[in-house]
Amino acid sequence: MSIHTSLCDLFGIEHPVLLAPMAGVSGGALAAAVSRAGGLGLIGGGYGDADWLAREFDAAGDARVGVGFITWSLARQPHLLDLVLDRAPAALMLSFGDFQPFLAKIGDGQTKLIVQVQTLDQARKALDAGVDAIVAQGTEAGGHGGTRATLPFVPAVVDIAKETPVIAAGGIADGRGLAAALALGASGVLCGTAFFASDESLASGNAKRAAVDGSGDDTERSSVFDMARGLDWPADWNIRTMSNSFTDRWSGDIGGLRQNLAGEQARFEAARAADDIDIAPVIVGEAADLIRAIDPAQDTLHRMIAQAENHLRRISRLVEPNSKGQRR
Repeated sequence: MSIHTSLCDLFGIEHPVLLAPMAGVSGGALAAAVSRAGGLGLIGGGYGDADWLAREFDAAGDARVGVGFITWSLARQPHLLDLVLDRAPAALMLSFGDFQPFLAKIGDGQTKLIVQVQTLDQARKALDAGVDAIVAQGTEAGGHGGTRATLPFVPAVVDIAKETPVIAAGGIADGRGLAAALALGASGVLCGTAFFASDESLASGNAKRAAVDGSGDDTERSSVFDMARGLDWPADWNIRTMSNSFTDRWSGDIGGLRQNLAGEQARFEAARAADDIDIAPVIVGEAADLIRAIDPAQDTLHRMIAQAENHLRRISRLVEPNSKGQRR
């Protein structure tokens, strides 16, 4: 048995699994590892750094990878789009903001456009624009996101997407999550937390160990880390991270953080430089419970596929065919 969906056909991949373009974590080596294992790896372009992007595309070597950007940030430095399109990525994923100004440059067919959405209104706009695929992201995801939960949101997007592949994201980190997403009508999954602690990930050693030791119970959504980093995120989105002393102190007192921002930003930057995760963020989602080792990305992906296949077989056995004389 193999799992083959329209997403596999769209990207020419063996397995319907995409690496989330985690800013500062999904570098070229991790993206390449996921692609070589049969999925599609996306480099995390994040807030945009031309030198970093060039270095990570080089690190991907000859692997076929894509790239993702935070859309509102890309709008402030649109020249980065030309730089990455010159690399002919397999896919470009845009999240959090108005993607439509970029359609003309992307729509040549060589690079597929994926748009991530957190509401049905956003999904309709993406569908009307004719994007190649939609990521329906639930609030369980690590990093920035909205308020809709994955389980009801994904099928709602599937219902309006028709032939456009829908990729489920948020709280999916193993084969059970992949099987569930397929049962909801998704064509595949986008996973970040599952690969956060991979050997090839650019996350720090302390952050990887915290993810392995942590739980979804230890995560929360807030804006404190965006404020500490000086990022003016639109109010529609905040960020899920693991809780630590910084969130304990400030997530319930945003006004106080704003009043003490200069000093707290200095303390935060010092902690980040020292890899002090009691203050610096570990950006993972509620699926942290399912991450229990620092492994090669290939092992994580192949384990996910094998588990999904086993669960789909088991689920199929729950449906018994009607037989002659069977009581109805």
